[in-house]
Amino acid sequence: MSDNNVRKVAINTTINGQEMDILVDPYVSLLETLREVVGMTGTKEGCNDGNCGACSVLINNRLVNACLMLGIEIEGKDVVTVEGLADVHELHPVQEAFVLEDGLQCGYCTPGFIVATKALLDKNANPTEDEIRFWLAGNLCRCTGYRPIVEAAKSLNKDGKRDFFAKDKKKTLGLLKKIKNRSIKIINDNKKYFAPKFTNELNKILRSEPNSKLISGGTDVSLIVTKERKDLNSLIYLNSIDELNYIKENNGFIEVGASTPLIKFESFIKKYFPDFSEVLKRYGSVQIRNVCTIAGNIATASPIGDTLPLLLALDSQIIVKGKNKTQILPINGFFTNYRKTKLKKGQFIHSIRIPFLKQNIFKAYKISKRIDDDISSVCASFNIEINKDKIKKIRIAYGGMSSTPKRAFNCEKVLVNSNISYKTIGKAKKLLEKDFKPITDTRATQNYRMEVAKNLLEKCFSEVKQKKNIRING
Repeated sequence: MSDNNVRKVAINTTINGQEMDILVDPYVSLLETLREVVGMTGTKEGCNDGNCGACSVLINNRLVNACLMLGIEIEGKDVVTVEGLADVHELHPVQEAFVLEDGLQCGYCTPGFIVATKALLDKNANPTEDEIRFWLAGNLCRCTGYRPIVEAAKSLNKDGKRDFFAKDKKKTLGLLKKIKNRSIKIINDNKKYFAPKFTNELNKILRSEPNSKLISGGTDVSLIVTKERKDLNSLIYLNSIDELNYIKENNGFIEVGASTPLIKFESFIKKYFPDFSEVLKRYGSVQIRNVCTIAGNIATASPIGDTLPLLLALDSQIIVKGKNKTQILPINGFFTNYRKTKLKKGQFIHSIRIPFLKQNIFKAYKISKRIDDDISSVCASFNIEINKDKIKKIRIAYGGMSSTPKRAFNCEKVLVNSNISYKTIGKAKKLLEKDFKPITDTRATQNYRMEVAKNLLEKCFSEVKQKKNIRING
């Protein structure tokens, strides 16, 4: 619950088609705000850490976990909860399908499944069973089993019923246009919250509040509030800065703004690096990928951050701004220690640059206990340039093998200017032991991680040699 000593602030939003002015504690989750302030109790708390999907809602038509967002983040946005789906006189078609197909038992997870299914059908009116299962992977059911839930979603393929919720779309858009598009500055006793609209505002805030915590998707930071129940004395929300939400091709690079949602990048990068896109699909649920960002993954600096070994292997660059200057830093060397980077107080990540490859082979693999929505035990990435059957250039990077994601420099060295042979690969595998000293934790043992790392190296070059699952990038 929120601190009673913290003054609340009024925000303007639309919830289920109704304009609302609500008072929120800037450090309380959207889930708690919906349930305790607005009275929308259909949105349920299951895990409170983004794993179960029971709190799924739509924000500006994007499926998200309410437990991983702050209530104040819905300022100027449109929110749809399960309460908004049913008409006065009849159920929403998705709700009706769940009843007819017995897609519920205790019903606790059902609101999240229904909202997620609606979000899927809004994007794809005729999904396959595989597409349904993939989309709903972020929603967990502990008693019904997934067959009737999937059947409910499939039944809507043939159902021509209109989504009558859409009839209020124009009205909702009109209400949103009326809401003042503003920067937010809140100082409540010892707690501060900022949501600037422009990067020049952000720079000014960071000069006066250099110890502030920056969030974009907030899927990691929010757990400090919801699970650890710790105070964040000063918080800066970046998603209101439109100039940080972009992807463009620029001078031999793909450039990605710091606030660009991962799911948007996932779709874009597929045509250049298909393996990158495939790893991102397993990064987390749709709800997670709709809000999290690559910049957030970099700033968090987790040794098991899925994007980081891929960015390392691709020789990516990080554009850092602040303190009245811009720096372009190579990602190699950016991670200095466990969850530590070269990012200094008063600085922020503006964007990431990923160079286009010429005629390189790019491979990436994620190993985890389950396929969907799980944290990596080991993640590996390989960027290989081959000329006349010899390895001309190579970049190998791993996550989960050290206190930071890092390159396998000794392994790379023995492979450069070598033919792809079992003897050479054997030497390279042995040198991984010199490059990494993995730990044992709840996800994997030290020995398991090392064996997996060696096997992924062999797997990569076996596929290269057999020309299996290979695409030449460039």
